[in-house]
Amino acid sequence: MVFILLCNFWVVYCTRQYSYFSIESLPPNDVALVLGTSKKSEKGTENLFFKYRMEATARLFKEGKIKYIILSGNNDSQYYNEPLDMQRALLNLGIPENVMTLDYAGFRTFDSIVRCKKVFNQDNFTIISQNFHNARALYIAHNEGINAISFAAQDVPDGYSFRTLVREYLARPKAVLDVHILRPAADVTSNIQIGKNEHDE
Repeated sequence: MVFILLCNFWVVYCTRQYSYFSIESLPPNDVALVLGTSKKSEKGTENLFFKYRMEATARLFKEGKIKYIILSGNNDSQYYNEPLDMQRALLNLGIPENVMTLDYAGFRTFDSIVRCKKVFNQDNFTIISQNFHNARALYIAHNEGINAISFAAQDVPDGYSFRTLVREYLARPKAVLDVHILRPAADVTSNIQIGKNEHDE
């Protein structure tokens, strides 16, 4: 328990100066990395985490704070494709398709960060997610030699997803172990959309 508490404090403490909450104060960056989540909640309703991330991304693009967007998420089957769902949502919000790149192997936050650097050759970008998630993503990025900042999308109402917050509280110690000890292997050799051939046919 002490280890969990210390890791949570350390992750937030180390990244707070790189976290931005207002568009006006956010420094511009050419590239944004948008971290994926399901477009639907476990109950089958609209996922507010997804909705607010897409809205924040669209606002930053339209305000000139970002020029290109990497959409990184889970595509573990032809029936589940977070990057494609994000692209469709952003197209509906008026973002041009040619500024978006889809990363189909962002299975975890660690993978998304490492792949942004090693697959897409980016080491200076803006991370977009909710604030509680951004702290962990920034911690990973900075320990991987990446000059990243983050923008906090609108948070969900209190009590909306207690499970998500608990999972994040436990994910931060895992991130500390990942970057300093475990060094899990992320796929940095390919970017293949699962089910693409079936859809093309």
